[in-house]
Amino acid sequence: MSRLAFKTQSPLNATLTASKRWVSSLGIWGFSAGAGALLLLSVTPLVRREVLVKVPVLGNYYEDKTPASDKPF
Repeated sequence: MSRLAFKTQSPLNATLTASKRWVSSLGIWGFSAGAGALLLLSVTPLVRREVLVKVPVLGNYYEDKTPASDKPF
């Protein structure tokens, strides 16, 4: 029969081991939540002007090209 040998872990090592398991999952969920929030808030003028226009590749798509005479306010 084989014997089981348990090693004691320091609290720091146990914390690092547990955090390594969760970091990738939390990163994926956080990125997805941020992308979803930007998708839902992309119609808001403040988000469009302050965030989405400043994205290097997509900035031209979100610029407001409506002439001032056609804007109601």
